[in-house]
Formats: sequence, structure tokens, C-alpha cells
Amino acid sequence: MSELTTYQRHHLAPTYDHHVGHLYPAMVRASQAHVVMLTEQGLVPAERGARLLRGLAELRADTSPAPAYDGSFEDTYYLMERRIAEACGIPTSELDVQLARSRNDLDAGVFRMLLRDQLLGVLDRVLATGRTALAQADRYADVVITGYTHRRPAQPTTIGHALAGYAEALAGEATAYADLIDQLNVSPLGSCAFAGTDLDIAPARVAELLGFAGLVTNSYEAVAGADHLVRVGTLNAQSLATGARLARTLMDWLSWNWVATPADFTQGSSIMPQKRNPVVLEHLVSYAGAAAADAASVLNNVGAAWWEDSNNATTDVQVRLWESNDRAERFFTLVGGFLAELAPLSPPSREEIVASGATTTAAADALTRHGVPFRAAHSVVGRLVRAGAPDTWTAEGVRAAAEGLTGPLDDAAVADLIAAAVRPDLVLNRVQVDGPGAAAVRAQVGTLRVAFEAVADRLSAVRDRLARADEALDAVAAELVAR
Repeated sequence: MSELTTYQRHHLAPTYDHHVGHLYPAMVRASQAHVVMLTEQGLVPAERGARLLRGLAELRADTSPAPAYDGSFEDTYYLMERRIAEACGIPTSELDVQLARSRNDLDAGVFRMLLRDQLLGVLDRVLATGRTALAQADRYADVVITGYTHRRPAQPTTIGHALAGYAEALAGEATAYADLIDQLNVSPLGSCAFAGTDLDIAPARVAELLGFAGLVTNSYEAVAGADHLVRVGTLNAQSLATGARLARTLMDWLSWNWVATPADFTQGSSIMPQKRNPVVLEHLVSYAGAAAADAASVLNNVGAAWWEDSNNATTDVQVRLWESNDRAERFFTLVGGFLAELAPLSPPSREEIVASGATTTAAADALTRHGVPFRAAHSVVGRLVRAGAPDTWTAEGVRAAAEGLTGPLDDAAVADLIAAAVRPDLVLNRVQVDGPGAAAVRAQVGTLRVAFEAVADRLSAVRDRLARADEALDAVAAELVAR
């Protein structure tokens, strides 16, 4: 074997190393479906179709590692073609496997197959993490904490309210992943280079045997299109960015000892024996950054390509997407595992929440229930805050603060204001359906569980389709070989 050329050494070889483990098995499977169709359509004689199917079955059963790149073949596709010929005992010149097919539509189809299967795994983890978040939201719906805005104490809420909010974000992401899987699950196979063929092929049959739900409508789009690739990268980036924001908030909760640090998600210090560092949360933020970079890479490559078959928009973005999907699956597994072990440790006390000023909005709202205009109520509480912490407020002080802003306050109005100011636990009684009241949070949990189960049903339907297609392809291939 001659020495590799510069192009082979610096592009074809590393690309082959990155791609072969993903592409080769999927190319073999897609080729089985293609040969079945060619044989059924009478485009290849039955004995030649059977010979090809025997060879492809041999390749599919061979799980040995792919050979090192040596320059004797151009890429994974030509490795497969050479191996088919060897398995069939014929020269490559006698192969029919590429009849009415291009590497263009084969790549487009295989990429969809791979991304579809990877995203099924990602969606599994999103659903599992969502269910964990809901279980913890239900469990800790009555654990009051201080909610923050702009990194400053804002209002009382609960651990359950915060986690149910993240679960709702996950429910939206789960739906988006299911929609994306549906978008991916249409077949471009049969488009050939991009303009189809005059031969009487049956693309719908190939799609059926590979578990696709239908066909791409237009053969040019089937090969040139890349919107589905961009959406894979951007959905991962979006979903991980949201999870990273939760990770940042959880870092604060751990630092403030509101929740216990899950021991399985820590590393020890190299010098300080007392420390257990929850660095997994830092890793999650880094994962999100990497997902954003992968999405940007895909978008930039697609935007730099022509509206035609172009490696910029197809082959060259695949590793970024495969790594993005792997990272997303690990990200949600880590988030779900961390949340499963989350438990309250020393949530902020009543005194701490009151001293932070987080109850003052509720105090102003209490006055409005007694007919005081909002801006006047807000100003009354502002005066009280400037005079001292809520625990120091008295009925006389409240009436004095109201002078000149509103009419005389009755005893009930004053009592309600003071109670709201010093009892953050009253938030647990809030009846607003989307709010932090304990009953409201548990109702939210029930609603979101229904949403997750609806996506889980969609996921099961896709898996059932793929399983039936696998069984059908194996059966028809075996039947054609046995004839």
C-alpha cells in the first residue's frame, strides 16, 4: 500500500475514524431494505438479489471492528461496497447494491436514521428527568425558600414551585424532541443524486422497511435540505441552556445549605479534607456551552453551503450532531440523578426570609384587599421598610406610614399587612393555580405528568414502528434468500 496522500492523511482518514462506527451498520441496514425493494420490483434478478442479501446479512452479523484506514478505499461507503463484494464472492463490478441509489440519498437517509435513534435516547432521559423533577416538586411543595430575581431576594416560594417550573420547561422540550423525531422520520431514499431515476423503484417500500413514517415530498429537498440538522443542534443547545440555569440556581442552594449536597455527585478536594465539591453542576454549565458551540458550528456550516448536495451541510456537521446528542443524553441523566437525591437541609428560616424583605410585596397586596390603591399600598410599605425590618412593624407604625397616602386603616387591614409581612409560610395557602401554594404546585405536578405521558406514548409509537419494521425487513430478506 502506497503512502497516504496529504488529503487522505489529514481529511479522509480522520473523517473515516469519526464516521465508520456510526455509518457502517446503518448503511448495511439501509442497503438490505434497498435490495429487497430492487428484487421485489424486478429491477435485479431474484438470484442476484438473494446473493446480495446473503452478503449483507453476513456483514450485519459481523461485529468485528472496522479496519484502519489505509487509502485502499475512499470512505465508509466504499468500504461497505468492497465488503459486500467479498461476502458475495464477486468483484465490485458485478454489484447491484447501488442501482437507483446515490451516495447522496444514502447518506441523507442514514443520517436521519442515526439522528432519529440518538434522539430517542435523549428523549428517554428528558422524560425520566421530568418525572424525577415532578416527584421532588410534589415531595417538597411545602418547603418555603426565598425566590430571587436579578440575584436579589424577591418573594417567598417553595422548592416544589421551582422544580415544577423546571419540569414544565422539560415538558416543552420533550414535546419539541418528539416533534423533531417526527420531522427526521421521513425518508429521502429514492431521491438518488437529487433528481430521482427513470427506473420503477418503490421508495415507500424502502421507507416502510426502515421504519420511516413517510417520504420527503421533494427529491431536491431530500438531498439538499438541512433544516432538520440545524434543529437537532439548536434544540440541544436550547434545552441544555435551560438546564444549566437550573444548575446555577442549585449551586446557590447548596452554598446556602438550603439543600443537602448529593454525595454521589461530588469530588473531594486535593488539599482541603473537609470539602466535597459539587462540580457536576459546573460540568453541566460547560455541557451547555459545548452544545451551543456545536449548534453554532452546524448553523455556520449549513449557511456556508450551496442549496444542493454539499458536504458543508451534510457530512461535515454529523460529528457535531452526534457529539451533541451524546452530550444531551448524559446531561439529562446527570440532572435527573442529581435531582433524585436532592433533599432539604436547612432552608431559610422565617426570620431570614422576613429580614431579606421578600415578604413586602405580599404586605402591600394585603392592603389592596382592603381597598387601598396599589401605588398607595406600595408607598406605605416602602415607608415601613425604610423605618425598619418587618419584624419590628407595629400597628401604630403602619398607621403612621399610611398618613397622607390613603385614608385611615381599620384593624383588619393593619393586621393583614403585618401578618403577610412576618409569615412567609402564608404563601403555601396561595390559591393561584400557577403559583407556589402547596395545593397549586401539586395540581401543576398532575397536569405536567399528563403532558409527559402523552410524549411517552408518542415515543412508544415510534419505537413500535421501528421494531415492526426490523422484524418485517428480516423476514422478507430471509424469504427472498430462501427462494
